[in-house]
Amino acid sequence: MDGNLAKIRHERSKKDFPGLSLEEGEFVEFAFSRAKIILMMIMVGMALGVIVVLLVFLIALLNQEVIDVMGQKFLFIILLALLAASVIMGLIALTTYRGNKLYVTNKRVIQLMMNSLVSSSTNTIDLISVEDVSFHQNGLLQRILHYGTLRLSTIGDETTYTFKYSDISPEDLETVSELISKAKKDKKELVESKGY
Repeated sequence: MDGNLAKIRHERSKKDFPGLSLEEGEFVEFAFSRAKIILMMIMVGMALGVIVVLLVFLIALLNQEVIDVMGQKFLFIILLALLAASVIMGLIALTTYRGNKLYVTNKRVIQLMMNSLVSSSTNTIDLISVEDVSFHQNGLLQRILHYGTLRLSTIGDETTYTFKYSDISPEDLETVSELISKAKKDKKELVESKGY
């Protein structure tokens, strides 16, 4: 690749992905997030929680002659707390799910994992260290909704990095494999040119 083009892509990647610590000459080739269908499932779950709470509230309002004034206020406070809890839990689930990203650069794979609002990690793998890239779909639901688990296995200690709920396409998977092969080839040529 032309040096000027690499520099332009590096600057563009720094602008588009300010949270990534990119090395000199490094640029993002792919940015993967988790499957959108799971986001929709989380939103549907949150909506169902809100609907159930509102239905209970409506039933309580219709039967208010049975409940005294103090009981009505207590029931109202409980239902408001449940409504708030449903919305907050849904927003936490959405934020946590969307916080998981996988970036493939021309030099590395960077995985940002968010397990909760207070628990996150970053894994970085050099492309030349990746031995195997695979994508697995388990079950009929994953096949129908086109998502699965992306696995990257490394050389040596055989660590496996997984990115669950990914909707990576077969073309993207092939391109990532080609980037890994190119990085290994470039490294081999560099070593041979230096006479190691």
